[in-house]
Amino acid sequence: MAESYTDAPLLTPRFDAALAYALAHHARQLRKGTPVPYAAHLLACASLVLEMEGDEDEAIGALLHDVVEDGGGPEALTDIAARFGEGVAAIVLSNSDRVEQEEEPEGDRSSWYHRKRAYVDAFAEKSPAALRVSLADKLHNGRSILLDYRTHGDALWARFKQRQGIATRIYYRELALAFEREEHRMGAAAQPYVGELRRVVDAITALAEEHQGPDSRARFPT
Repeated sequence: MAESYTDAPLLTPRFDAALAYALAHHARQLRKGTPVPYAAHLLACASLVLEMEGDEDEAIGALLHDVVEDGGGPEALTDIAARFGEGVAAIVLSNSDRVEQEEEPEGDRSSWYHRKRAYVDAFAEKSPAALRVSLADKLHNGRSILLDYRTHGDALWARFKQRQGIATRIYYRELALAFEREEHRMGAAAQPYVGELRRVVDAITALAEEHQGPDSRARFPT
């Protein structure tokens, strides 16, 4: 089949500028427990958003989605709005489970739980654009977790400081359910990726059962 072309490319120099911004912010950061540059995750997220037929603001939001949460704080959010527009800043904010950079006490899991619960509980208020960026983020992370779990077994969970990883697995099950509830708002092109996240999450759960037996909890406590 011949290649397809367009006279109106979706991505403009704004995307190039956002990529440079993201690379500069995350220059020294690696994926947890690996030698892989963090940029690999950002590029994967932008790719997935574009495959879901997201627009340039969403692709830029995917590149920048961790800037505020990973050290940039409120100042970075203001800067992103000035450089790339309020629409991009809104996507980034919606995909940040914290803005203020407060230190969490070592071993304190309660603050992690409350942040993740609040993130999931806010799905009904997230825009379709923010949901697509979130789905790209969680799907790429989930695929990476599954691949590494198959490769390294339970040693994987040491990266997350959670012993046997039950908190992470519960979080991803809650995410899969939340995306399924909002699937109708995300557009036809995004819906197959909601199903793919479900398959990934179920595969992680099944693999954990092989290694550890059934999880003692399946959902967030109510």
